[in-house]
Amino acid sequence: MAFVIAQPCTKDADCVELCPVDCIHPRRDEPDFHKAKALHIDPNVCIHCGSCFRVCGAKAVFPQEALPRKWSRHAKRNEDYFQLAARSA
Repeated sequence: MAFVIAQPCTKDADCVELCPVDCIHPRRDEPDFHKAKALHIDPNVCIHCGSCFRVCGAKAVFPQEALPRKWSRHAKRNEDYFQLAARSA
């Protein structure tokens, strides 16, 4: 199971720096960083190491199986972000 970034994300990007597999986007150096409302975790790349979970000051990162119901739509939003990116590439 992957981790999911939910509503309280503040885009401080500490999680991006610590991710060992570069599965959190957009990074600060990517063109859509300033337009994005939140960061996203690619569920196909995430290795469930927990680095992002431990460092998130906004408490916006959840293991997918523990994602609060009120933010359940964010799992799909994370997936959709990477599907759209793949189609644009």
